[in-house]
Amino acid sequence: MLQGWLQIALTLLIVVAITPFFGRYMARVFQEQRTLLDPILNGVERLVYSLIGVATKEDMTGWQYARAILYSNVVMGVFVFLLILNQGWLPLNPTNLGAPTWDTALHTAISFITNTNQQHYSGETYLSYGSQMFGLGFHMFTSAATGLCVAIAFIRGLTGRPLGNFYVDLTRSITRVLLPICIVGGIALMAAGVPETLAGPVVIPTLEDPNISQAIALGPVAHFEIIKELGENGGGFFGINSAHPFENPNGFSNLIEIVAMLSIPTSLIYTYGLFANNTKQAWLVYGMVGVIYVIFIIITAIGEYNGNPAVNALLGSTQPNLEGKEVRFGWAQSALFAVSTTGTMCGAVNSLHDSFMPNGGFVTLSNMFLQIVWGGQGTGTAYLFAYLILAVFATGLMVGRTPEFLGRKIEKREVVLASFLILLVHPIAIMIPAGITLAFPDQLSGISNPGFHGFAQVIYEYASAAANNGSGFEGLGDGQPSPLAIAGGAQPTITGLWWNLSACFSLLAGRYIPIIGLLLLADSMSRKQQVPFTAGTLRTDTGLFTGVTAGVILILGALTFFPVLAFGPIGEAFLIARGIG
Repeated sequence: MLQGWLQIALTLLIVVAITPFFGRYMARVFQEQRTLLDPILNGVERLVYSLIGVATKEDMTGWQYARAILYSNVVMGVFVFLLILNQGWLPLNPTNLGAPTWDTALHTAISFITNTNQQHYSGETYLSYGSQMFGLGFHMFTSAATGLCVAIAFIRGLTGRPLGNFYVDLTRSITRVLLPICIVGGIALMAAGVPETLAGPVVIPTLEDPNISQAIALGPVAHFEIIKELGENGGGFFGINSAHPFENPNGFSNLIEIVAMLSIPTSLIYTYGLFANNTKQAWLVYGMVGVIYVIFIIITAIGEYNGNPAVNALLGSTQPNLEGKEVRFGWAQSALFAVSTTGTMCGAVNSLHDSFMPNGGFVTLSNMFLQIVWGGQGTGTAYLFAYLILAVFATGLMVGRTPEFLGRKIEKREVVLASFLILLVHPIAIMIPAGITLAFPDQLSGISNPGFHGFAQVIYEYASAAANNGSGFEGLGDGQPSPLAIAGGAQPTITGLWWNLSACFSLLAGRYIPIIGLLLLADSMSRKQQVPFTAGTLRTDTGLFTGVTAGVILILGALTFFPVLAFGPIGEAFLIARGIG
């Protein structure tokens, strides 16, 4: 037990230690201050700007920034959709895979362009190396960079600066943040045993019978894996994601992947502090989120360490819940990974969330409902400060102080936008399709477990899509037959079609409506005149206000979805406690 808790603590200490260094580096990058990479990248970026037609670095308004994101994402999404549909005759297809169904290709393209990477397929049996490298891998960089751009534009707006230029921010996000780390991280993962090859599967005899052969899937995995984690993408090269020994072979690779997925969301809070010239507030917010994160880890880890009471009764002793887990990671690293991947909206998994105790189901769902622990790539940081704006307004009303944030008045427009983003969009993107699915369980749901757990499976899938997380409880019949099965005569199913198309609604609504709202909110704040601090100004860089913000998050965020949690993991926990589960 002690070893497991020690592993968790050391991982978190590493993340805290790198936060100020990485946060300061990102602040310098997006304030266009000098960095060590300038001599190499200045010329490269000028070439990119000339190729894409960004002759000048003109600042954009909120609408212009949003339109640039939408236009570029549509073009990139269509490109990847066509690439997947035509993979059968394109190169880098050593296993001669045909095209998946059109709805699977559409869901995959939208899922990856929205930085969700929700997968209704197994990578090794559905997609060629070319589709994975030049389609999904391309999206992993651009979608992650897009989220980072939104965060930086939002921070600029909050601190009274122009929002900047999307195409410049996108280029710098890739060249100066994502790509350098991915080169180093990819090499580290190769050293840990992750393959990076264009060779086809290796065919070997099985241990049980030398006359029977087995195909071992390989591929260019290492570079795919590092951007998967760093960019909060989460989509696995193989069907079982980071539980696969070629994606995550040992404890060292697991440490790299957890630190990579946490590094940008945690450091962006410090980046905000440097933009606002108020690192005190940044550390207070960091501490608030960190406390929630640690509490969630403890809740999940205790559940997994104590195991299933029904199983323990049969064994006559208390044993950890190792169902659905890799023994090389155990209960502690599985719990830490699950909380981190749903907190950061990464979506990678090194264990099966469907097999977690109700504690884990409660926490992973709560993470995706709140979206701020630590939140998605960039957008989570913006959501966090949207909560701060609501907290400023609510506190100002209660104590009779002027609602101001960083010296700028919080008025009707800002409150409406923040409330719309937090209280309406996310629940709508989850509840409407989930309600339709549950109304027709036999025709549409594909649920593999009855009762509370089956309910949680459905809610989890749409929460994962709407939060742009991508992980799954699994156990759902949400996929279509593979190209190999279709070639053998298998027919697409209505359940797979429904999940692909309905999830697309949640993916798009959960990604682009909040992005537009956040940019408009930032644009509105950037245009306000700064007012001087007075005795009537409500200070937001105090422990008291940070505590109030935590209360607002729990009241507005958690209670919105409490009935769902009650019908899912909480209900399941009561059944297990009664000896029924």
